[in-house]
Amino acid sequence: MKILVTGANGYIGMRLLPYLVQAGHEVYCAVRDPERLSVNESLRKQLQLITVDFLERPEHNPIPKDIDVAYYLIHSMSSDVGDFSQMEAQCAQNFSALIEQTQAKQIVYLSGIVNEKSLSKHLASRKNVEDILMQSKVPTTVLRAGIIVGSGSASFEIIRDLCEKLPVMITPKWVQTKSQPIGIRNVMEYLTGVLLHPDCFNACFDIGGADVMTYKEMLHRYAKNRGFRNWILPVPVMTPRLSSYWLHFVTSTSYPLAVSLVDSMNMEVVAKDNRLEQLLGIRPYSYDEAIQMAFKRIAQNSVVSSWKDSMVSGRLSKKLNDYIQVPRYGVLKDVQELKGIDPETTFTALWKIGGAQGWYYANFLWKIRGYLDQLMGGVGLRRGRTHPDKIYAGDALDFWRVLLADKKKKRLLLFAEMKLPGEAWLEFRIEGDTIHQTATFRPRGLWGRLYWYSLVPFHFFIFKGMIRRLAQH
Repeated sequence: MKILVTGANGYIGMRLLPYLVQAGHEVYCAVRDPERLSVNESLRKQLQLITVDFLERPEHNPIPKDIDVAYYLIHSMSSDVGDFSQMEAQCAQNFSALIEQTQAKQIVYLSGIVNEKSLSKHLASRKNVEDILMQSKVPTTVLRAGIIVGSGSASFEIIRDLCEKLPVMITPKWVQTKSQPIGIRNVMEYLTGVLLHPDCFNACFDIGGADVMTYKEMLHRYAKNRGFRNWILPVPVMTPRLSSYWLHFVTSTSYPLAVSLVDSMNMEVVAKDNRLEQLLGIRPYSYDEAIQMAFKRIAQNSVVSSWKDSMVSGRLSKKLNDYIQVPRYGVLKDVQELKGIDPETTFTALWKIGGAQGWYYANFLWKIRGYLDQLMGGVGLRRGRTHPDKIYAGDALDFWRVLLADKKKKRLLLFAEMKLPGEAWLEFRIEGDTIHQTATFRPRGLWGRLYWYSLVPFHFFIFKGMIRRLAQH
């Protein structure tokens, strides 16, 4: 059947695509920016790409009329905490209007479990999207999930950061809130199991794993699975603001996203029934099984997608193509060039830059810059990279965003997402036996120029050392 996947660049969308293709479906991906679809070439060749921004109503409907099913996986928890609910509603309304013009027989939406009368902004926004889609003329199936446990998921990575970095934790009181985590593999089984299932039309289902536990128990169980102990001391004095700062500084979460998460963590998230589990014959995985499957993926370097690669984790507000043309005028530059290199080994080293590998030279200075950025509310170096030796346009790379990763032309272009009084690009090009490295900065006013010139001595050593180490590695 013909299936449309919106939000294909997101954590869930990236996981779902291989399942649908392997099942023999004809898959269409609706994306704002085709350059950001971080999938390998073999999978990309089996996908049809549709460029559409659901925040706007296009003049002509880009969705094929003979679509059978549409997955709605757009979640706009943007960098601006106050506006994501309005954005989500606008996207849902525009999507609904477009899909009604097709022959689609079903909409499938992944939402959040609703247990409280007074909802967080995040869950209230998801519920509002449910209501909008349910009013559509196309039969809608809503799957409501709580915490999703899988390699690269935001929830899993936060738990991982907390436990691995803090053997002793003084925590907010929300660690006593109950939740029902679900493994990502179960989520995929539910998403694919409801396809054109007549008993699932115009219905909402809670989906969860085998265990109901508090966040405190989840942290303890994670540590046990990893072979160490941790101590957790809940205190009542941690306000939502302090809790958000605490998550921001300890984990890879941006501060705006931390605010939304803390707001939701005060709400109990437990599945009310298991109707769909019985209807589809799905065995829910335990929390321990979900953790073990996640680490199996990590150990094999086969993490399919990561929430860190989402634009939510950084500060880009436009499409990648809006930044890909590096400005030539009104900018300050540091240009390095090294001849006589081995192009293949240098290229291999370049494609591994950042993350656990580091930046090849003066890594302690890169770490200091990351800590300073984190103190100012920026992303710091905590995001790392999803794959150790693969880079795709749109990926997060420490405090950079990959704008272009061209293996054929041996060119890598990065845009800075750290807090800066201006905009910065870092470009690498390998031509023959020469590597070119260019740092470009477009300052914002006097402070931008003062910032650049104050760092010129460091730039001389860091950038010169980096290009030499790349060629030697």
